[in-house]
Amino acid sequence: MAPPDTIAAIASASGRGAVGVIRLSGPEVPRLAMAMLGDLPAPRTAKLARFLDANGQSLDQGLALYFPAPASFTGEEVLELQGHGGTQVLDLVLRRLLELGARMARPGEFTERAFLNGKIDLSQAEAIADLIDAGSAAAAKAAVRSLQGDFSARVQALKAQLIALRIQVEAAIDFPDEEIDFLADPEVIRRITQLHNDFDSLMLAAHQGSLLRDGLHVVIAGKPNAGKSSLLNKLAGDEIAIVTDTPGTTRDLLRQQINLDGLPIHIVDTAGLRTTVDQVEAEGIRRARSEMTQADRVLYIVDASASLANAQAASADDLSRLNPELALLPSGVPVSLVFNKIDLVGGRARVEESLTPPRVYLSARSGEGIDLLRAHLKLVAGFKEPEAGLFVSRRRHLEALRRARDLSVNAAGALSNCGAFELFAEDLRLAQCALSEITGEFSSDDLLGEIFGNFCIGK
Repeated sequence: MAPPDTIAAIASASGRGAVGVIRLSGPEVPRLAMAMLGDLPAPRTAKLARFLDANGQSLDQGLALYFPAPASFTGEEVLELQGHGGTQVLDLVLRRLLELGARMARPGEFTERAFLNGKIDLSQAEAIADLIDAGSAAAAKAAVRSLQGDFSARVQALKAQLIALRIQVEAAIDFPDEEIDFLADPEVIRRITQLHNDFDSLMLAAHQGSLLRDGLHVVIAGKPNAGKSSLLNKLAGDEIAIVTDTPGTTRDLLRQQINLDGLPIHIVDTAGLRTTVDQVEAEGIRRARSEMTQADRVLYIVDASASLANAQAASADDLSRLNPELALLPSGVPVSLVFNKIDLVGGRARVEESLTPPRVYLSARSGEGIDLLRAHLKLVAGFKEPEAGLFVSRRRHLEALRRARDLSVNAAGALSNCGAFELFAEDLRLAQCALSEITGEFSSDDLLGEIFGNFCIGK
């Protein structure tokens, strides 16, 4: 493997600012520092310095910070130059570093080098991006805990339990005379039970962490003039969508993000579903149907004043007329019926969670029942109030945890049903590999490229 080259990039946000930061990492950092600054700053000490061009003239003046390997973020020689935040001056300094032999960094390459050099594991690397992109205070705090290794520590604890069981069963395979004692050992049963309990606990926490990061993708659908745009405006607390009495006002997708006690909700308002000869409206309806296939939840809005004689006395039988409409929705996507305009028929706001699909009765105009809808969205998402020890996680983490738990359950079944020690040991090994995907001990190059490719340049 070829030795790493030296990379450079602007690490501060693009645009005009008071301070701009340029970061370098690699073996040539000391040489580049000497050429750029005239000398190498003392380690981990901020030094006021001039940033020099090829003729020894000043390009800028600012602070220089040198972090010798391996005591740096990337584990390599690192230099940070903190100058003025103008786009032109930053570009001049960066171009000078490239002239001296540095290479422009790829997106996420600094964090990737930190991972490859063992400074952080893969879940901690992802937490850096999640911290930058956090959409709420709760998500930011959870990302910090993941960055500090809270999630990784719990994954490693599960791996240690798997390894302990593997050692025990593989010893029984090597010493077959001890098989009966192994199967009868209550400690083995206790360890397996504890393993499954710990899996369930971690998966529940990871699900909450995933909701903090990814949120819930909600699509508002229904016939024209059912009150879809009014509901979007009420949920957002702003006049996002145009509301008129003319059917078909909304023709394109309107997107808005709101925050429900730390849960990001990505709401999409769509064109009213109906048959139309208007090409623009027809395209909006096509986009609406496409968006619904990607939703975590569809809120199907029903005009209570037009659909029900009495919203107060609505029952499952009253809704049979809606079946043709609901049949047109994408299969497999969870739906909640929202009966709007209850103020026009004397109805009361309420939620009927036990029915299928669940129903919410409200008035988008007056706001009555909106809080019930917000609570309903948190409930169907399985979201709880953020806890002090919650960490952020991703969907790939949840998938790896699910696979690992399923394999551990299969292992327990193979052991209890037929005493298949070899199958038990192999399923535990595969479960351990699945957990290793989370921390990056076992990862494909394609996965790493996808993860770090989504970082900003300079991070």
